Amino acid sequence: MQYDVVVIGSGPGGYVAAIRCGQLGLKTAIIEKYSTLGGTCLNVGCIPSKALLDSSEHYHNANKHFAEHGINLSNLKVDLKQMIKRKNGVVEQTTGGITFLMKKNKVTTYQGVGSFVDKNTIKITKDDKTTEEITTKNVIIATGSKPASLPFITIDKKRIITSTEALNLTEVPKHLVLIGGGVIGLELGSVYARLGAKVTVIEYLDSIIPTMDKGLGKELQKSLKNLGFEFLLSHKVTGASVKGKTVTVTAEDTKGNPVKVEGDYCLVAVGRTAYTEGLNLDAVGIKLEERGKKVPVNEHLETPVAGIYAIGDVIRGAMLAHKAEEEGVYVAELIAGQKPHINYNLIPGVVYTWPEVASVGATEEQLKNDGIKYKAGSFPFKASGRARASMDTEGFVKVLADAGTDEILGVHMIGPRVADMIAEAVVGMEYRASAEDIARICHAHPTFTESFKEAALAATGNRAIHI
Repeated sequence: MQYDVVVIGSGPGGYVAAIRCGQLGLKTAIIEKYSTLGGTCLNVGCIPSKALLDSSEHYHNANKHFAEHGINLSNLKVDLKQMIKRKNGVVEQTTGGITFLMKKNKVTTYQGVGSFVDKNTIKITKDDKTTEEITTKNVIIATGSKPASLPFITIDKKRIITSTEALNLTEVPKHLVLIGGGVIGLELGSVYARLGAKVTVIEYLDSIIPTMDKGLGKELQKSLKNLGFEFLLSHKVTGASVKGKTVTVTAEDTKGNPVKVEGDYCLVAVGRTAYTEGLNLDAVGIKLEERGKKVPVNEHLETPVAGIYAIGDVIRGAMLAHKAEEEGVYVAELIAGQKPHINYNLIPGVVYTWPEVASVGATEEQLKNDGIKYKAGSFPFKASGRARASMDTEGFVKVLADAGTDEILGVHMIGPRVADMIAEAVVGMEYRASAEDIARICHAHPTFTESFKEAALAATGNRAIHI
């Protein structure tokens, strides 16, 4: 069978690329090795984790805050089995939706492992080891990533686990030891902390969510401490072992002193690595970069082999579902002869803890390092009437603007619903908005988004109204 485009991998980047190719009239096929479409994000990542985060937040509020709202409950308890069942239902609905979208856009779906025979021929190896070959003018590699580990730690998937296993535990841990203070670990740690687990975070660096603005990490750490988290920052993990139902994690502090933490589960969340196994890239002469992990691409996301493109976690840049989606659309439109664009500076980052964390553009640390003169304005949610009404007063919004032109250079938020609020900042920055522009736009009252306006006012000469 001959195609215009073959997409290998059906995660957010792959399935979006396939849909856009179909919309543009390109004869398209997508290859997925698992029985369901959607990749890590829909099956064992973004979607199921958010389902559990929402369920655990409902329980936490019922347990801690309902009485203050005048709602009294008795015999409140966690039914983890039902939480997991609901999560699985959300995943099933969402992945089923992708299957529908493939049919709607006339994309042919193949199940199996896709590998290169040559630049225009793809072999599909099915579960029963039978194979078939298809030909194509263009290929989009969208094989995503897998959880990273530490070479001296053995993941047994029972007591020492990754994010995948953490989504399907049969009991709430008594003490969850979390290796890594990044997004994935803190989100899943939040799920179980809300349900009653003690959570200890061991992080090599001196702050959590270290790639984001330092102020966000400090505020989130304070909030998670209130939830019962314990933090061992600037600690180097040296090992982890299991004996019965006890996991022992060993580490060293900044002075090299040994530290030992015992729990009943250990979640290793030290990031993700590009997944390229089985592609047979040697057949087309593509050599991986970045310590043999990433697929090299140019500014048009084309590999050194003409007609073969790569997107998402498998190439350089942040490992984010929405980044992969943008790249999927970009490549599809490029193949169709259009002139798309992506502004990588305006790919927002989000942490779905509560309070949520969201960020776009430059951090204060980056602006200082680059010698860019800027002005900053912030507004705390404790001064927001809407936040007080919902008892969500933790956090703030910070706006960074160029000292001379007032153009917004970065926006950093921690607080209620900032995962949704950050989109206004992205739109503003896409159109080169100034802090004054945001300050003069009418925001409905009472809303959380007023805090963005107030922060913009603060950045334009301490003009915030409500502080």
